Amino acid sequence: MVKRSIATLIAVLATGSLATGIPNPRAEAAEPGAGGPPPFAGSSPVPGIDLDTVTIPELQTRMANGSLTASALTRAYLRRIETVDPTVNAVLRTDPTALRQAAASDARHRRGVTLGPLDGIPVLLKDNVNTRDMPTTAGSLALAGSPPATDATLVTRLRKAGAVILGKTNLSEWANFRSTKPTSGWSAVGGQTHNPYVLDRNPCGSSSGSAAALAASLAQVAIGTETDGSIVCPAGMNGVVGHKPSLGLVSGSGVVPISAEQDAAGPMARNVTDAALTLSVIGGGAGERREDATRALAEVAQRQPGALRGKRIGLWRLPSLGAEVDAVMSRAAAKLRKAGAEVVEVTPPYQKRLAELEFPALLSEFHRDIDAYLATREGPRDLAELIEFNRTHPAERTCFAGQELFEQARTAPPTTDPKYRAMRAELKDLSRRSIDETLAAHRLDAIAAPTNPPAWTTDCARGDNDVIPSSTPAAVAGYPSLSVPAGTVRELPVGLLLTAGNHQDAELLAVGAAVERRLDAWRAPRYLPTLGDTR
Repeated sequence: MVKRSIATLIAVLATGSLATGIPNPRAEAAEPGAGGPPPFAGSSPVPGIDLDTVTIPELQTRMANGSLTASALTRAYLRRIETVDPTVNAVLRTDPTALRQAAASDARHRRGVTLGPLDGIPVLLKDNVNTRDMPTTAGSLALAGSPPATDATLVTRLRKAGAVILGKTNLSEWANFRSTKPTSGWSAVGGQTHNPYVLDRNPCGSSSGSAAALAASLAQVAIGTETDGSIVCPAGMNGVVGHKPSLGLVSGSGVVPISAEQDAAGPMARNVTDAALTLSVIGGGAGERREDATRALAEVAQRQPGALRGKRIGLWRLPSLGAEVDAVMSRAAAKLRKAGAEVVEVTPPYQKRLAELEFPALLSEFHRDIDAYLATREGPRDLAELIEFNRTHPAERTCFAGQELFEQARTAPPTTDPKYRAMRAELKDLSRRSIDETLAAHRLDAIAAPTNPPAWTTDCARGDNDVIPSSTPAAVAGYPSLSVPAGTVRELPVGLLLTAGNHQDAELLAVGAAVERRLDAWRAPRYLPTLGDTR
């Protein structure tokens, strides 16, 4: 059990981040005019604060001493959304009550009765997370009517913690589970989200808007969701941090589903500290899972400059992602070794079999889970009605027409079928053994792999180019994974994906914070229109 209070942990985090804990990303800041619109060039929307680099502990320290208000911070982010988001197209809508929420936080700060580390902190939500006072669409016009009746459980937790719900972000429609040839970051509701680093490049999916918004500093933190890769790939491709928690650590109640066996909502941020603080709020409910979330915060708070010394990291190179990505991994490994870590090369087993089994299982689970969710909403009441809606609404087909996954899911075996049950049991066994055996055989603290290739050009006709295997073992096993910035290839960010054992979120975040500090890879986006190639 973690004994220290959240307030004490925040104080430790504040000391660390103000001193040595957070990387220095300003070494290669964008030159004015070098790309698209460097936001607020030459001035800060909040005097004395750089929204690109400020951490939650620093913000809370300023709020506590009266040099910053939640209202001023919220206005700054709303202004950035107004001026920057037309270039990136990451935010679907802002919450009209955001400033009212911030004013309530200011009153609590004045009374000295704050509700926790996110009190007054602006948060964006992926638009498949239910909000009772704003539409929740999963990017589909089919859900664009009345909002859900209740908040998702994680939103309730954010509100109780005093977070400012700033708005909703765009996503790959239906979390990229509609077509066999989707275009990540596109939805009929929101159109196409762009990668802030190079605007004709893809942001990956499905938490595209959450990641792009953070890269463009449109909020302090955001919430993403993942079934396999949908938090970590956008995080890697947009140069931010994304944590997919252990399955069940964050409640999925009120989140538009793909599969209860793999779906996980989690924090996205510009640094690991902010991700850990956000997890401490949205994670768990009571007992062991709540302890996991709080312990994560404590582990990150305890990190020291020599935190990597003696740590053993298994490097899964994945050469299929290309020589340029492999070079980023080699440079990262060299930096970790210099910091005292032992890096050994590994290849987790059973990957071919996992790839064969995962998709058929998800089809059955999606049919079951989306029918249950749609029954709680106005609009199509089940998958069959949703398929018919798409057939009769041309706006749903303006980027890609297909809904092959919906159609395959409709005819997939039910989750009561013995063959399905055997398939999911084998998936669970092999995915967990893939990680557990690799960790044990090499005595590892974590497995590291490239999160993503360089972002491909966005092309509705071609679709995505995103066969990225590194996220699958943790996604299928329900184990935690964490992407931190590792470097760049031709201006395009590449992430390092760290994976640990079941409910080792705390240890993973602590290792991730140390890796983030050592790699020091975050660089501000330059909003370049193109790189002049079509890869």
